[in-house]
Amino acid sequence: MKIAVIGSNMVDLTSYIQRMPIPGETLEAPDFTLGCGGKGANQAVAAAVCGADVMMMTKVGSDIFADNTISNFKKYGIDTTYVQKVVGVSSGVAPIFVDENGQNSILIIKGANSKLLPADIDAAEYDLRACGLIILQLEIPLETVYYAIAFGQKHHIPVLLNPAPATKDLDIRQVCACEFFVPNESELAILTGMPTETQDDVEKAAASLTRRGLKNVIVTLGGRGALWMTETEKKYVAAYQVRAVDTSGAGDAFIGCFASCYAREHDVLGAMKQASAFAAISVTRKGTQMSYPSREELSEFLRNNEPPHVL
Repeated sequence: MKIAVIGSNMVDLTSYIQRMPIPGETLEAPDFTLGCGGKGANQAVAAAVCGADVMMMTKVGSDIFADNTISNFKKYGIDTTYVQKVVGVSSGVAPIFVDENGQNSILIIKGANSKLLPADIDAAEYDLRACGLIILQLEIPLETVYYAIAFGQKHHIPVLLNPAPATKDLDIRQVCACEFFVPNESELAILTGMPTETQDDVEKAAASLTRRGLKNVIVTLGGRGALWMTETEKKYVAAYQVRAVDTSGAGDAFIGCFASCYAREHDVLGAMKQASAFAAISVTRKGTQMSYPSREELSEFLRNNEPPHVL
């Protein structure tokens, strides 16, 4: 089954810091990496690494980053037919700051990603209709997200929406056609206006979304695991306990691996377990896509670690 990722790409400019400088201060950072990222691209790469046949739809700029981004997709075997250059616009970039505890702060400049429009979906209709799953995020225009969801509904293609970066402008009524809605706890708080500090808080906030018509809400909770909630049931998949070095791209790792596994087996809990392992490995390494394990590394990790508890 082919997976279509309709979304963003970014160039990650990652600085590893001890602390953020105050206004007017200059600090030396211990390390820096430059890599390919963006929520859509990360999820596409994670799905491809986990064995999925992936088609990417995105826009790059007319700058030095564009060809590198396209080459990177091809390196992972991703179909780049609908990765298009936009003249006179920069590629998307993401300055990322990672502290000593592995926690990250990120800025995004959308650049060419803002030029991905509903007409691009129409232009790719023939190939999109052959896909078995569509993955979306919110680093592209909302009108394109809504149009892609409607396209999936019209052609009976399940859609997974990662509502990130979260925005209160998102119309929940227009995304209820999605099969999966996958925020993290911070995004869940923004989207619902409810607290998410405790397990009970998270459950109440997620339940508010299922009551509004969302079918499957999966909340990624970092070191606390992930919650799957429907209108009638809830399940927790515990996280693997690892030492985090860099959490950048971990949510994308989870989503890409989940999509790949679900597309093959249609087992939500099974896909969540594998995605939890894939994301756990990723946070033990620096970077986003460069931190993602191979299928062999994932298999070895699963063999050598007890399966996560399901509650």
